[in-house]
Amino acid sequence: MTPSADVLLTDGSVGVIRPLLPADGPALHTLHQEVSDENYRMRFFGLERRTGDQYVDHVLRDHTLALVLTLRGRIVALATAEPTPSGAAEVAFLVEDGHHGQGIGSLLLEHLAAAARLQSVDTFEAEVLADNYPMLAVFTDAGFTYQRGMSDGVATVRLDTRVTATSRAASDARDRRAEARSLHPLLYPRSVAVIGVRHDGTGIGHAVLDGIRRGRYTGDLRVIHPGDFRVEGVAVHPTFAAMPTPVDLAVIAVPATRVLAALSDAADAGVPCAVVISSGFQELGADGAVLQRELAVLARTRGIRVVGPNCLGVVSNGQDIRLNATFSPTVPPSGGLAVATQSGGVGIVMSDLARDLGLGIGSLVSLGNKADVSGNDLLAAWTDDPEVSAGAFYLESFGNAPKFARLARRFAERKPLLAVVGGRSAGGQRAGASHTAAAATTAVGVTALFAQAGVIGCDDAEDLAEAALMLTREPLPRGDRIAVVSNAGGMGVLAADVAAEHRLTLPELSAATRSRLAEHVSGTAGTSNPVDAGAGVDADAFAAIVEHVMTSAEVDAVLVVLVATSLADPGPTLLALAAVRERHPDLPLVLVTHGIERHDPSSLTRYRSTAGAIRAMGRAAGYAAWLGERTVETATDADQDRAISLAELGRRRLTAGRLLRGAADHGGWIGTGESGELLADYGLAPVGAVARGVEAVAELAASTGFPVAIKVADAAVVHRTDRGLVRVGLDSVHAVRAAVVSFARELGVHDVSVLVQPVVTGIEMAVGVVRDPTFGPLVMVGAGGVNTDVLLDRTYLLQPVHAADVRRALRGLRCWPLLEGFRGSAPVDVDALVEIVLAVAALAEDVAEVAEVDLNPVIVTPTGCNLIDVKLRLQEAVGATDGPRQLRPQQP
Repeated sequence: MTPSADVLLTDGSVGVIRPLLPADGPALHTLHQEVSDENYRMRFFGLERRTGDQYVDHVLRDHTLALVLTLRGRIVALATAEPTPSGAAEVAFLVEDGHHGQGIGSLLLEHLAAAARLQSVDTFEAEVLADNYPMLAVFTDAGFTYQRGMSDGVATVRLDTRVTATSRAASDARDRRAEARSLHPLLYPRSVAVIGVRHDGTGIGHAVLDGIRRGRYTGDLRVIHPGDFRVEGVAVHPTFAAMPTPVDLAVIAVPATRVLAALSDAADAGVPCAVVISSGFQELGADGAVLQRELAVLARTRGIRVVGPNCLGVVSNGQDIRLNATFSPTVPPSGGLAVATQSGGVGIVMSDLARDLGLGIGSLVSLGNKADVSGNDLLAAWTDDPEVSAGAFYLESFGNAPKFARLARRFAERKPLLAVVGGRSAGGQRAGASHTAAAATTAVGVTALFAQAGVIGCDDAEDLAEAALMLTREPLPRGDRIAVVSNAGGMGVLAADVAAEHRLTLPELSAATRSRLAEHVSGTAGTSNPVDAGAGVDADAFAAIVEHVMTSAEVDAVLVVLVATSLADPGPTLLALAAVRERHPDLPLVLVTHGIERHDPSSLTRYRSTAGAIRAMGRAAGYAAWLGERTVETATDADQDRAISLAELGRRRLTAGRLLRGAADHGGWIGTGESGELLADYGLAPVGAVARGVEAVAELAASTGFPVAIKVADAAVVHRTDRGLVRVGLDSVHAVRAAVVSFARELGVHDVSVLVQPVVTGIEMAVGVVRDPTFGPLVMVGAGGVNTDVLLDRTYLLQPVHAADVRRALRGLRCWPLLEGFRGSAPVDVDALVEIVLAVAALAEDVAEVAEVDLNPVIVTPTGCNLIDVKLRLQEAVGATDGPRQLRPQQP
């Protein structure tokens, strides 16, 4: 049975979609009786009310696939799917009059389609009156493949409900709009009420109130306090319900045992959002976890969005709001960066760094224990927000990594997204029998996600803040070429060394540019790159040098390192540099000063260290390169959907289930002979054939043609090379017989299954997949054969994997020159290798029982790919983490 799901309506309210229950009969009858005549006519093509009652009885009696949507426990909509003789399902929807226009039909369609796919139904049919424009819009806007006919005023609609890139994008767009509407009172609150302020002026509640007042909040501020309590200039009410009008945001800082009552009071008063700063929940163990679940259930049931508990609070830092509802002692400058952090401490550090760097922050949300609002929710809300110019996340966990990857990719296509992920140490590495699994760690999954989604991965909070400064204040560089201009030659040399660490190049400037620079340098010959302007250079000359470099078209960004000397006043130099900046706004220009008081013009982007500045420039260059690749890829991404029926998928999964049952004694590893039954559907069967026994293997080798390679095909044997169970280059029947005898002796058996293959030469690569509990299938490609463990030259990809992703990954490998032809050798068939990687990704996506695949080596030649060694491990399927639109599931 489809589980219940909390969902966001387009107006930001929270509903629940769940299966129809036998006890729902009275409520369904009431729904059908109370809808308007027009609504009823659209559903039943007439006004005879008995038709609705009879339909309800039929749905309850005949076990029709049916879902309802409830608001605060009351059924307001019904969706049904009934089987047709063609194998499709006929669908119908009814929504209470007062809730039209809230996206309920679209939500029910998505969830109904997902439930039907579990029953191997991937086609919906419907008859809709031609003037029922809202229902027709639900079908056309769903993103599913759509067919429509018209006869006698009735439209016949047919939908292919398999999930595609198009349908997923349409769903995500609706999700972003709903999240933005739902979280707007949190992110841009015009009125705030604080509960938990003590009489004696101590405690977090009072600290938050002081922070709001010191920050000069422009909205309506109130305090909730049951006693005789006064705050100068602030209205005090005994309860939320006693307020004359509801506020946008409740800030709750009472003891944990009183949080539920406070939240319930706020919900009764119509408050749409709350921040629970109070601690004492899941972070303290089992009892706290129970209390946190009760909080989450209350929030979802009553339709109030909650940040926290156990969090720092929120900052809404626009000039027209200026809300600092935290207990942080510092407030960052206002700007376009939106920050989400799971750690309150990191939030405080980010505020401090932002103040020191001059980094403008518009929103800062401390997520805390994430009982309700998650990082994905904020990412969705911020994607289309014109006030947000960049996003920065500190995360310690991913509730729904595939969804984060999709949302992040969409965000990064529009504006920079930076992130730091805590908890990626080697301690999280799990053991694995195959090369693919042994190399996959939490850090690997994070790296794969970031690389494909365009997320700018940072090492720590300082890295995050410095990169954000570059990306919010400077234009994106057009490439990786930078120039360093300094009045201290040694600092320029050091900067050049650091640049190489961050994949930046310092090109030698042309003779013409160097000639122009020579007219301005003071007592040096440093006109190459880095440029040494000399300690005694004056302001005009220094600015002229920088301007000549910026206009040379030979670099993509300029770093100025200015050191205080007694030979020149830095003030005029800084003003001259600001003028250069204004004349050339399209090229990044960043400044590092040493020994100079901070009085530089605000138009200059200034860093505290050369290393920090260059690292930030490297982050920006990497993001710009990703964006450039995305411009080329976007046109082809939508063509990546594969046409495969649910019936065919079902057949393949049945095959996997049968193989798994037969491999119970081998840890799920499938023998070479058996695995071909599943792998052949994806073009992944190894070359060669399997035989058993000395004479049968010798006969097969002779028919294959010498020389041959042979290896044990037993599913229980994984690392065969280490045990001498692989022989290559055997050139006679006698050699084959001797090898098979040695195999049997090593394994302690009489007869042994052996894979016989022709000897193929080419570039050895490795391709594989491992199913990660957080990130789902991680697809690996890298150097193969013995080089797999020696060179550790590999990369991982996250689903969905597109051809452009694979090509980018291949180009990033150290062995890439071998593939494109090295020192006169012929280039190999990279297209065929890309297809192998895509096939492995498709196998893992289609068959949830696939735990590991290891193709090593895959020998790539100028004419194609040969799969030499193929390993497959199956396990019981793990439930999908990414389904139709819903809020973060509540923790059990």
